[in-house]
Amino acid sequence: MLNKIIRFSIRNKLIVGLFVIALIGWGTYNVSRLPIDALPDITSNQVQLITVTPTLAAPEVERLITFTVEQTCANIPGITEMRSISRFGLSVVTLVFDDDTDIYWARQQVAEKLNAIKEQIPAGMGLPEMAPSTTGLGEIYQYIIKPKPGYEHKYDLTELRSIQDWIIRRQLLGTKGVADVSSFGGKLKQYEVAVMPDKLKSMNTTVAELFTAMEQNNQNSGGAYIEKNSTALFIRTEGLAGSIDDISNIFIKHTTEGIPVYLRDVASVRIGHAVRYGAMVDADKGEVAGAVVLMLKGANASEVVRAVKKKMEAIRQTLPEGVEVQVFYDRTKMVDNAISTVKKNLLEGALIVIFVLVLFLGNLRAGLIVASVIPLAMLFAISMMNLFGVSGNLMSLGALDFGLIVDGAVIIVEAVMHKLYHSGSLGGVKKIDQSQMDDQVGSAAGKMMNAAVFGQIVILIVYLPILSLVGIEGKMFKPMAQTVAFALVGAFLLSVTYVPMITSMVLNKKLKLQHNISDRMMEKVQAIYKPALSKALQFPKTVVGLSLAFFALTVVLLTRLGGEFIPEMEEGDFAVDTRMLVGSSLTTSIQASRQGAGLLLKKFPEIEKIVTRIGAGEIPTDPMPIEMGDMIILLKDKKEWTTANSYDELANLMSAELSKIPGLTAGFQFPVQMRFNELISGARQDVVCKIFGENLDTLANYAHRLGGLIRKVDGATDIFVESVTGLPQIVIKYNREAMSRYRLQINDVNRLVRAAFAGESAGLVYENERRYDLVVRLSEQGRQNVSDIQQLLVPTPMGTQVPLSQVAFIEVKDGPNQIQREDAKRRIVVGFNVRGRDVESVVGELQAIATRQLNLQPGYYINYGGQFQNLQEAKERLTIAVPVALLLIFMMLYFSFGSLKYGLLIISAIPLSAIGGVLALTLRGMPFSISAGIGFIALFGVAVLNGIVLLAEFNRMKKEGRKDINNIVMEGTALRLRPVLMTAAVASLGFLPMALSHGPGAEVQRPLATVVIGGLMTATLLTLVVLPVLFVWIEKKRKRPGHKPAVIAGILVLLSVTNVHAQMKNEQLVTLDSLLSMAAGNNLGIQAGKKQADYWKTLATGTVELPKTQVGLEYGNVNSFHTDSKLSLSQGFYLPVVYRSQRSFYESHRSSQEKLVSVQLNELNREIRTLFYQLVDLREREYLLKSLDSVYSRFSQAATLRLQAGESNQLEKTTADAQMEQLQLQIGQLNYDRNAVQQRLASLVNRQVSFLPDYSRPRFSLTDSLSPVEQHPLVQYQLQQAAIAKAGGAVDKAQLNPEFSLGYINQSFKGYQSKDGISQQFYGSGDRFHSVNLTMGIPLFMKATRTRVKAAAVQAEAASMQAEATSQTLECRRASLLAEQQKLTAQLSYFESTGRQHALALESQARMAFTNGEIDYLQWTQLMNQSVSIRLNYLEALRMFNQNLIELEFINGK
Repeated sequence: MLNKIIRFSIRNKLIVGLFVIALIGWGTYNVSRLPIDALPDITSNQVQLITVTPTLAAPEVERLITFTVEQTCANIPGITEMRSISRFGLSVVTLVFDDDTDIYWARQQVAEKLNAIKEQIPAGMGLPEMAPSTTGLGEIYQYIIKPKPGYEHKYDLTELRSIQDWIIRRQLLGTKGVADVSSFGGKLKQYEVAVMPDKLKSMNTTVAELFTAMEQNNQNSGGAYIEKNSTALFIRTEGLAGSIDDISNIFIKHTTEGIPVYLRDVASVRIGHAVRYGAMVDADKGEVAGAVVLMLKGANASEVVRAVKKKMEAIRQTLPEGVEVQVFYDRTKMVDNAISTVKKNLLEGALIVIFVLVLFLGNLRAGLIVASVIPLAMLFAISMMNLFGVSGNLMSLGALDFGLIVDGAVIIVEAVMHKLYHSGSLGGVKKIDQSQMDDQVGSAAGKMMNAAVFGQIVILIVYLPILSLVGIEGKMFKPMAQTVAFALVGAFLLSVTYVPMITSMVLNKKLKLQHNISDRMMEKVQAIYKPALSKALQFPKTVVGLSLAFFALTVVLLTRLGGEFIPEMEEGDFAVDTRMLVGSSLTTSIQASRQGAGLLLKKFPEIEKIVTRIGAGEIPTDPMPIEMGDMIILLKDKKEWTTANSYDELANLMSAELSKIPGLTAGFQFPVQMRFNELISGARQDVVCKIFGENLDTLANYAHRLGGLIRKVDGATDIFVESVTGLPQIVIKYNREAMSRYRLQINDVNRLVRAAFAGESAGLVYENERRYDLVVRLSEQGRQNVSDIQQLLVPTPMGTQVPLSQVAFIEVKDGPNQIQREDAKRRIVVGFNVRGRDVESVVGELQAIATRQLNLQPGYYINYGGQFQNLQEAKERLTIAVPVALLLIFMMLYFSFGSLKYGLLIISAIPLSAIGGVLALTLRGMPFSISAGIGFIALFGVAVLNGIVLLAEFNRMKKEGRKDINNIVMEGTALRLRPVLMTAAVASLGFLPMALSHGPGAEVQRPLATVVIGGLMTATLLTLVVLPVLFVWIEKKRKRPGHKPAVIAGILVLLSVTNVHAQMKNEQLVTLDSLLSMAAGNNLGIQAGKKQADYWKTLATGTVELPKTQVGLEYGNVNSFHTDSKLSLSQGFYLPVVYRSQRSFYESHRSSQEKLVSVQLNELNREIRTLFYQLVDLREREYLLKSLDSVYSRFSQAATLRLQAGESNQLEKTTADAQMEQLQLQIGQLNYDRNAVQQRLASLVNRQVSFLPDYSRPRFSLTDSLSPVEQHPLVQYQLQQAAIAKAGGAVDKAQLNPEFSLGYINQSFKGYQSKDGISQQFYGSGDRFHSVNLTMGIPLFMKATRTRVKAAAVQAEAASMQAEATSQTLECRRASLLAEQQKLTAQLSYFESTGRQHALALESQARMAFTNGEIDYLQWTQLMNQSVSIRLNYLEALRMFNQNLIELEFINGK
């Protein structure tokens, strides 16, 4: 097949040339359309629900809002994680969906739940809204708005914020790709009615009367129209307040003396601002207004930024005089820096590859032929990237190695040159014509094409593990694997078409041999290599032994490398996470920010600009409190730095400078990296330790202790301990007796407090298109101290006013600051960044310290997240995917060579290549990262390719009849040395610019390139020496009769399957909750059930399918004896109800499958709990047996001594020995039982780990109160079967609707025809007659279908009855279990309160009596057996108690 394609390409050069030109045009067009970004967007599918409620504290926010949102949204399909944060005035719930879920479908599901949520949240407590559909890479453009010099007094913060909201933001929102614009800083303008309590009291007016007056005197209306003559006059009233005077003149009431009271008499009306929860500070100059432009998820960042800049230029023309907009963060800088690094590395790599090709081939034309494949393959790859939605970024383009791409072309061109210029096969011919050249190129290329294609397929296979990655690591590295695959496919297509064609055209047809520099270089290499190989063949055992020793050393080094997820990308700017003490005011945070910016600007000339965002913005997707801020430090180009040489060094110096500010802590990160961390794990640091529990004070205590332990770990910096308590609060606790005395309602007083201090909206004031809140609150002088709250006058229904202190207790005390939850459990976060060490070793050291020193209470546990969790998940998946890929390669090698030993020989190149990769990482001081892991994957492919080339040559020579194995090896390596060295050189040196680059983003590419270069150096050296040695050894051993090369095969298998990362502990302590969570996520049965639900979901997306189109053709005597033709075309279609019912049927099946998964999960949970408490029971029995073992052991020794002393007889000694042997037998049987339980548990959880129970007490307790049996998953599943039957009936019923068909006929009528009945006209075959027909199929005889509809109704009724029967069975079973539970509880209480004490007393008294000589050994044995029997009965009662509760939990559906 391939040979035919090659010959066709050589003979049809014009056609191939046209295709190449078309590829160039198509690729060039796609290059201009390729989306460009710095990094792939690794943010998961998230929907955020934000609820602003300015008057609620954190516990009330959690109780009333957050918990409601979580519970309502918990059953939305596709949710993998749920996080929330509740703090004063704000609730943010983040729903994380799996990557397969369409984000807009997810938002639609959440939107449908919003109505139910709004009904459950108390009125006035806030309404949840969805955040914009953006991602971690969404903050693409940030700017500040400030007055120009000389205009500072004209524009205050209120006016700047109004300009942002009503001029700039409104115009930016229409920009393509912009999800929203989050305003930040400034003061949100309001019309403020500042109530003066003294005047209010003097006028005997209440706040409620103010609200009533303002609401009734601030509105427009109309009265339809009246007709006057021929004109209609429309009636319109104007009563809206449009100015401060209008508001001041609002009438409230008359006093008892008849004096009118206006708003101006009791309040001051002025321009105010809303309570501020955030600010934006321009370096050390002061506050400004600003905004963050959020990009729509999935949009092209470069195009959106370009559009925003263009729009901003137009907006600047519309700004008032004296106002300017300054951009302080633009994603373009990061993108340009990263892409410039990629361009530089790719260009330098391409030039190096071209140089190496020309050097090795010794022919400029041949080198340029191979090099021309690079741009063509790149154009093909970019076109495929556009087609499959892969953006151009640091990961997708930065890992391309042109050496891998040209491997196939190298093999073909080198084979052609060898045949033409070196083999002498043409018998001394000096020149050949084009026809001969075509034949020679076709012959040479055809012979080597299989090896070239096979090598490229192998490289493609080694990239399969990358495509298996999921989650964050999948989004990060899949684009790279896809791009490499696209490029390799393009190179393969070019190798079988373009390369043979262009080779036959361009190579010189004069076959004059010239000794060029390439030949001289290879002669020198051969002069060194041949003696070395000859010497190695003489000492095969030494060579193999040294290889094994090097590999063992590599394994040791690899275990000490440490690990990190991916190296941090140096984005060019810093994002500093600044924090003040909990409870610090906004003013304090602003002052600290200005002071810090001043210190940094003064000392570090590397800084270009500093802008700080404090607190939350208008859209609080990043819900920071007012004591927390993001200091964005824009840095100059690294070439201009003078204070430091690296980002880490500069960050440490700046951190030390900021530490001079009292109460300020700062953590340095890069802007996008920090946002990624926050959206992925809920915290901003590299490593996030999440402590889960219930009590906030206990969580805070553990967090501070863990923070202290982290400070002892070298490499942990920027330590952050979340503050969940310590927020100063003025707590107003109502005195209900006093409230009843004054006839007051809490709701009325709450509204008064809200209005007085937070402000209560009484309407809107319109300024043309702008609208501002009209807010009532106390004047500023009346809301400054606690005494102002105490003296707040509360109107009573009796007409009097009393101070708030008379009806409430008012005090200042600390309360909860914020409450974070994850998957409906409270948590606290301790985070830190890592500098100077790898993440894995730091976390490993911390885990060891925490396990020893941090003794957590039952129900409290720690999860280590962030980059460490990502690294562990990626390594776990790679430890499965990489061996599978290697197995695929081995199978291909086996089928290709038809020999197991040859496959093992070639696979041996993989561990040989790993030696160099590990050594290179060690020498450069780099830890193992996923980037390095990807490098190993790429390395394995090239290493295998070199082995294929050598072994193929050895086999070819063997087939020619050569017998001397040593000669075959020496000649074969000499022939293939050039292509082997050339392949390794282009593949490794192509990565050299990446390995040495220090540009922005190079830190991500550097480990990958380092591994490939180092690995290929050792792989090439060892492959050229070790593989021939092993080949000779195996071939010679095979010739000995009866000898099997078991030793060699064993060595090769050991080398090929050793996986140094799969370090799995034999046993692991685990809690029941952790087991249940792991089982739900890993159990294959559950996962298969979910896939089945996805199957029905997929079917539901494609139900519209029209019947086949009917095309007819008739020819002959259709109408008369003349020959006519007739063409007919018809299309049938059904009514929409048919498709709709089919979709409903599929949806019912999907819902049924999801409920079946719930049934399976409920049963799985029951089995997990049963197995867990079986392990608990075995553990408790083991404790008992081991305690008895020590007792019986001592008495056995005593019995021996007594026998020797003549104080006892042989019977006592025999009894003691029998007791000991029986105990040992029971302990052994217990271990067998535990192993069986552990194996079953491991299979259910799908983890190769032996689990041990981690528990505080051996008794199981119900997780929740008993729920109605109607909610049991089995009942729900059976009810869904009724729904399926109804949906099936609906499908059949839809078939009773008529079917339609629309047809068209075109035919001829040859002969004479009359139009008017008189004249005749001849019509030939060219005169066509047309007709259209509409056919309706009426369901007249559909008895069978109607019967099926009736049967479906019967089936639905039967399913409903079955569900009812199941409910009754479950209810009966529950009653029986509850009765049994009472009996077991009483039995267990006896043992725990009395029985165990009796057993211990029997044991103690028996020991004393035996020691004192009051009883003999046999009597002591009887008493001990009685004690043991009581304790075993207790364990049996405990087992039955736990099993009974587990059954109750199962019926509870948990």
